[in-house]
Amino acid sequence: MSDKFARRDFLKTSIAAPAAAALALRLEERILLAGSSSNVSAAGRSTAGRAMPTGKIGDVTISRLICGGNLTSGFAHSRDLVYVSSLLRNYFTDEKVFETWQLCEECGINTAILRVDEQVIRLITKYRNERGGKLQWIAQLKITANDFSDIKTAIDHGAIGAYIHGGVSEGFVEAGRVELLGKALDLTKQNGAIAGIAGHKLEVPVACEKAGLKPDFYMKTLHTCNYWSANLKPENDNIWCTNPQQTIEFMKTVTKPWIAYKVMAAGAIGPREGFKYAFENGADFVCAGMFDFQVREDVIIAKDILSAKPKRQRP
Repeated sequence: MSDKFARRDFLKTSIAAPAAAALALRLEERILLAGSSSNVSAAGRSTAGRAMPTGKIGDVTISRLICGGNLTSGFAHSRDLVYVSSLLRNYFTDEKVFETWQLCEECGINTAILRVDEQVIRLITKYRNERGGKLQWIAQLKITANDFSDIKTAIDHGAIGAYIHGGVSEGFVEAGRVELLGKALDLTKQNGAIAGIAGHKLEVPVACEKAGLKPDFYMKTLHTCNYWSANLKPENDNIWCTNPQQTIEFMKTVTKPWIAYKVMAAGAIGPREGFKYAFENGADFVCAGMFDFQVREDVIIAKDILSAKPKRQRP
């Protein structure tokens, strides 16, 4: 094959043959074939005039779809695929991260959830100072019983909110130290940011509600278990919400805003199914990790689901 026979030309030639094959293409594949990710596809134009729905957490207006930060930080739950994190770190150069964030803003996503580390702080600072980026940052805190410094670091660098990482919250709850979560909430609010608590396990929001804590929001995993590897053990890095129905029922009793995450079970579930399940079953916002070429598709899907006013029992 000639070097001049580019991959895009090969895809166009191969796919053009049977019309049925073209119809079977996912939207993100059609966007790639259409050319640069900066061009809106024909499918995207149909929803271009509809603004991304938003909601409030505290006094902050946040898009119903939030950009997750694991991928741009070079990390992904990858089950037994050992090369994935290295692949991500090589793919997400500074330029590619900025392109992804810019696409999010262009499509109406106004908030990202990002880690608190030197790399993220360098990137978000550079994005704002050199690109004029306006993307809001909610920080993921890795605090300890004796070190709450992530809170100040995040807010000093422009985070509009912060939440305690799910694994950290679970450790505190299991150790009977729920008061540490309350202390982190208070410190975050005192510094002018919205404050939340995350958990993969339902025991986290249950314990927080029982203790009378007052987070501005919860982050709780939610996805179906209708994928083959969900039958494996959770510790095999393949399941993040082991009791979705119990989560749904409990969250009906909670009045704080709920950001659902891991809604696609780290790529095992498609965005249309994952977003719909989350919004219909009580989530107020969805956090989704996205490659640049997935942003437009995910936004279109979220807009379609929300514009249809999904039936839900949780207000």
